[in-house]
Amino acid sequence: MKHRIVVLGAGYAGAITAGRLAKRLHRDDVEITVVNADPDFVERVRLHQVAAGQELPVCPLRKLFAGTGVQVRIARVRAVDAERKTVAIADENGAATLEYDTLVYALGSTVADFGVPGVAEYAHHVASKPAALRLRERLRELAAGETVLIVGGGLTSIEAATEIAEARPDLRVVMAARGGVGDWLHEKAQAHLRAAFERFGITVHEGADVVRVTEDGVVTRSGAEIPARITVWTAGFAVHEIAAASTLTVSDAGRIVVDATLRSVSHPDVYAVGDAAHAAGVGGKTLRMGCATASPMAWLGGDAIAARLTGRPVPDAPIGYNSQCISLGRHDAIVQKVTKEDEPTAKVDLGRKGARIKELICKGAAWSVRNPTLMLPSRRRRVIAAPAAVTAA
Repeated sequence: MKHRIVVLGAGYAGAITAGRLAKRLHRDDVEITVVNADPDFVERVRLHQVAAGQELPVCPLRKLFAGTGVQVRIARVRAVDAERKTVAIADENGAATLEYDTLVYALGSTVADFGVPGVAEYAHHVASKPAALRLRERLRELAAGETVLIVGGGLTSIEAATEIAEARPDLRVVMAARGGVGDWLHEKAQAHLRAAFERFGITVHEGADVVRVTEDGVVTRSGAEIPARITVWTAGFAVHEIAAASTLTVSDAGRIVVDATLRSVSHPDVYAVGDAAHAAGVGGKTLRMGCATASPMAWLGGDAIAARLTGRPVPDAPIGYNSQCISLGRHDAIVQKVTKEDEPTAKVDLGRKGARIKELICKGAAWSVRNPTLMLPSRRRRVIAAPAAVTAA
């Protein structure tokens, strides 16, 4: 009987993990199934470009995994029963149940509303392809001079604001952030960011804690109103509630708590990679959500599973950071070099050079999904443990 590996989610983390496992393990020994709601691989780091009106290449998952032995199931995950080792899914044919021997939980994250009234009813976001497409259609309806308000001050907020401002210079783009915008960056990067905002004509409201979203804008904690025809909510991300609803041990934020090999601390047959995992990086700091950590987590998690199944040494080196990359439209960017602990340094690449580097990084992330076997030996290794025993430490 083949060892059944089920991978939930086919974003950067899930897709890379599945492909890496297919390369590491012999298909006579394992059956790998990827479950994803969208039939295509979505370059999430480019969804602000989609919202601004750009068309991106389509990469069907079945084409992506063709010839690898990985089975693709287009379905939504409804629940995980970690005791029975089953996953409840729903597709066009109705409800179904998948059984697994090893589960890779890579369902990623979605937009976090933090309980702010009106976000679900009135705000748009770019945390998913359908949401980005809805925002794109809404932006096309706007007349010159109308206002688009971006709520948030982080990487996604900056990229969305500058991309929209560049694509639609006839619109008025405004940002509202509870704290500062890009204030964690080195002073050289901060100065470049302010210059970009000025060039694009973006108005920035810092210290504006939004407590309500309305049909016509937002209201801040001080009682101030910021009017807008469209509000784009980019104030943060949250994980899906599926893990928290199971018996898996999760963090306060609902992320699956894992060890140094990305294995669940409560259920050794479950691994979590990407945004859904609560994992410690270099220095013991919890890894933040984002593509910067999704790919290395996929490499580590996939290699740890394969190593345990084939009786090889299990890798457990902590993941460190290298840089933070922020696009400012298509021809400008900030590439902020950071320490392995994610602290900014004085090394910064700006302008067109930064844009070239950022584009290479985005292309590299997509390439790693299509080629998850980078630096791997070509020979698949055989499973040496019986399926019932491979989950033991």
